[in-house]
Amino acid sequence: MKIHEYQAKELFRKYKVPTPQGGVAEEVAQVEKIVSELGLPVAVKAQIHAGGRGKGGGVRLARTQDELTAAAGDILGMTLVTKQTGPSGQLVRKLLIEKGVSIKKEMYLSIIPDRETASIAIVASQDGGMDIEEVAESTPDRIIKVFINPLIGIQGYHLREVMFGLELEKELMKPFGQILKNLYSLFVDYDCSMVEINPLIVTEDNEVIALDAKMDIDSNAVYRHPDVKEMHDPFEDDPTEAEAAQYNLNYIKLDGNVGNMVNGAGLAMATMDIIKQAGANPANFLDVGGGASAEMVENGFRIILSDKNVKGILINIFGGILRCDVLAQGVVQAAQKVELNVPVVVRMEGTNVEEGRRILAESGLNLINATNLADAAGKVAGIVA
Repeated sequence: MKIHEYQAKELFRKYKVPTPQGGVAEEVAQVEKIVSELGLPVAVKAQIHAGGRGKGGGVRLARTQDELTAAAGDILGMTLVTKQTGPSGQLVRKLLIEKGVSIKKEMYLSIIPDRETASIAIVASQDGGMDIEEVAESTPDRIIKVFINPLIGIQGYHLREVMFGLELEKELMKPFGQILKNLYSLFVDYDCSMVEINPLIVTEDNEVIALDAKMDIDSNAVYRHPDVKEMHDPFEDDPTEAEAAQYNLNYIKLDGNVGNMVNGAGLAMATMDIIKQAGANPANFLDVGGGASAEMVENGFRIILSDKNVKGILINIFGGILRCDVLAQGVVQAAQKVELNVPVVVRMEGTNVEEGRRILAESGLNLINATNLADAAGKVAGIVA
């Protein structure tokens, strides 16, 4: 679960990771009040769950009252488009106003789990403030990676390896080491899947401050952190994906025009691949799971049909725990309740497949049978071409 920058910084301060003074505003009048306490200059920062806000015009420095009024008015309520929001962008409902600081040095620092080494990785770079992906691609030698055995935890030699790699001045090593140690404790205590600061700065007064903050908490562990659970912002969720989650459906919206309904993540991936090979593009990833009921299938079918980009649907089910007759009942129920205005190609095999085919055949619906997966993909690709 992602949280906003200002929420991550609340947790940073709890772990004694320094951040700039600031406040959150949902109206321009609140911005004026915050600035009256902080003084100018300030940074005006859009609060959305996506990176690249600065390049998209969502972060501005205000040195004067006129610049502050213009920045707050422009950013609050704008639809901010970045690399991570997609072309539709994200509406800005909150601003973080922070006191301006003088920057002497910018660095990148993050902590993430590394599945390949079964360890926790600290990733750092002297090239802070830039896209770390671009740094890794163009100058990989500027990236420092330090791997920590989670059973042992962070040790002094880990801290020194990072600090020497960043070529920190001697007087900065003690405060930086304490910040990194505290950040590691935050990462572990809150079951994080990512903590990132870009940039972590050194000020002209030689203070180390987290100028930015990103945190992603493992959704499966959020129940252990009620304070984080309260930070959930439903406005940042894709409404269709949120609705699907209510029905225990795994649904991810994509940019294509072929709706997919499958059971099992592996089968979903294979189905999307073969749709692409057939020359079409999947509009979603929808996995109803192995133990789906007819109601879950019905809800999944309805969610797919709510996507106006869907020009055809491919149902690919291997009947195991989810029997083919249960799937067929769900499809018929959904089709009877919603306006079925796109062709549906059905490929199913397994438990009670003959009963499932009988239910679909006697439903009176316009369904297209497929003999195998390649046949199904070819037929649906031909429909949407």
